[in-house]
Amino acid sequence: MIYLDNAATTQVCPEAARAALAAMTEGYGNPSSTHGPGRDARQALKVARETLAASLGAEPGEVYFTSGGSEGDNWAIRGACQLMRHKGKHIVSGLAEHDAVRRTLDYMQSQGWEVTRLAPGPDGAVSAAGVAAALRPDTALVSLMLVNNETGAVTDIPAVARAIRAAGCPALLHTDAIQGYMKVPFTVKALGADIVTVSGHKIHAPKGVGAQCVRAGLRLPPLVLGGGQEAGFRSGTENMPGILALAAAVEAYRADKDAPGRMAALRQRIIETLAASISDLVVIGGGAPHILCLALPGYRSEVLLNFLDGLGICVSKGSACKRGARSHVLEAMGLAPKVIDGAIRVSLGRFTTQADADGFCQGLLQAHDSLRRSI
Repeated sequence: MIYLDNAATTQVCPEAARAALAAMTEGYGNPSSTHGPGRDARQALKVARETLAASLGAEPGEVYFTSGGSEGDNWAIRGACQLMRHKGKHIVSGLAEHDAVRRTLDYMQSQGWEVTRLAPGPDGAVSAAGVAAALRPDTALVSLMLVNNETGAVTDIPAVARAIRAAGCPALLHTDAIQGYMKVPFTVKALGADIVTVSGHKIHAPKGVGAQCVRAGLRLPPLVLGGGQEAGFRSGTENMPGILALAAAVEAYRADKDAPGRMAALRQRIIETLAASISDLVVIGGGAPHILCLALPGYRSEVLLNFLDGLGICVSKGSACKRGARSHVLEAMGLAPKVIDGAIRVSLGRFTTQADADGFCQGLLQAHDSLRRSI
């Protein structure tokens, strides 16, 4: 099998798997318990939080563990709106956001909020100038993703933060950094964002765990009420196997300093190999090292995916969270229907090899030639 759908989810790395197993079978105490196993678990939780904070360039007290990206996006938007409602009821976001943001914005609209959704430019990113033009005195929140999950386009979040400050706007800034985390270098301070959402299963940790970085002093309303875990923001016994696995995955990713460069080189190798044989190949967006969105105009992406799947090659049509519908991301970019309908996403991970990249190219070229008569 050639697995090139790492933007959907990743293989759990050995370090994370070992950490999860140990947390379930050895250090299984409840961090809220006062006995020895509980104290050991509490110390492990503290170290994991410090690990996440270091990877984000944040303070440990700014990091809160969640179940993943969708929960984090929901909490960020709904919590920020509740906190900032006295400032106004206007939100600025983008047309190409992940559905976890889009659907939450739909909900806020149903609650009387007004949402301005900005179209991405030809590169797939929302411009800071576009954000600046959309800001109003009653703008309470700006929510934009750092790296687009379908195209790999990188939005200049620091420039967006500067635009908000320059306008004297009180709006909070949230960024869904799920696809950028550990692949596109950043610190929360450099981003200038008030709330940053990340997820574990995009970086070789298990599904079901993530983290939210909330700027010190920003008191978002609690996500879950109960026993007061996570400083009262998200009550409930902590998912220690997931949290310790996430921390282990982060440490392994940080130790593999060449990973983003390897992925970028493989991405470029795929582009050059395919472009040499497919004259009308379209490369869409780009910027992040691990996501390649490309199109074969006139072909159907579903047919291409099925052909590749038959060869044991795993890629995707777009977001794994939405099936069947035409990509709202590519539509927002204003691409021609034949380009959108022939688009596929190739996404790389830490364990992707040159053989994987070359095997995909061979498979897609075979699909291009074999399916030609069916166009």
